[in-house]
Amino acid sequence: MNEEYWDTIFDTIKTRVATFSTPLPSVSEVADSSNDPFRVLLATLISLRTRDEVTHSSSNRLFKVADTPQAIIATDSEILEQLIYPAGFYKTKVKNMKKISHILLEKYDGKVPHTKEELLALPGVGIKTANLTLNLGFNIDAICVDTHVHRISNRKGWIDTHTPEQSEVALQSVMPIKYWIPLNELLVLFGQQVCTPISPRCSICPFTDECKKIGVTTHR
Repeated sequence: MNEEYWDTIFDTIKTRVATFSTPLPSVSEVADSSNDPFRVLLATLISLRTRDEVTHSSSNRLFKVADTPQAIIATDSEILEQLIYPAGFYKTKVKNMKKISHILLEKYDGKVPHTKEELLALPGVGIKTANLTLNLGFNIDAICVDTHVHRISNRKGWIDTHTPEQSEVALQSVMPIKYWIPLNELLVLFGQQVCTPISPRCSICPFTDECKKIGVTTHR
């Protein structure tokens, strides 16, 4: 898989995604509208185990009330919980937001750190959250692997892995760095509309003839 191969893959996906009426993933929308790493970090935390439309509405409600570490600390936890409900594990997420806000003020002058190691040390922040914050909050090259990226990359035979963590490392070794940032957003949209988890829509997929369809038993 040389660079020309990846250029073709990404050009094709971009062209197809441009025809969708589906809005941008919520965290991407937050990044586009605010260019604020703290907002990106909070929106990513909210998005975990939460549908995208819920992430969108929950984040918007939260940011109207509190979008800085100081404001998160000053706002009562019950109010924050009401603002992000019905996001999954909303009580735990609010606790982590409070802890993170204190850490940012105590250690980083209220700023979000911009290294993977520092982000992973924050409460509730895993690899996906750290990499997406680097991508969208700081425009730093990192591969953010969610369920869509993991599924599609293995289904097409780009990699052969069992966990998102393995997929991140494997993709870094085969994919040009210029595609690391756009990978997540494009495959999320493509995975929602075409390369779906169950019964993918292979009949409308531009890659159907060359796709290895690994793990696919039924398709449309």
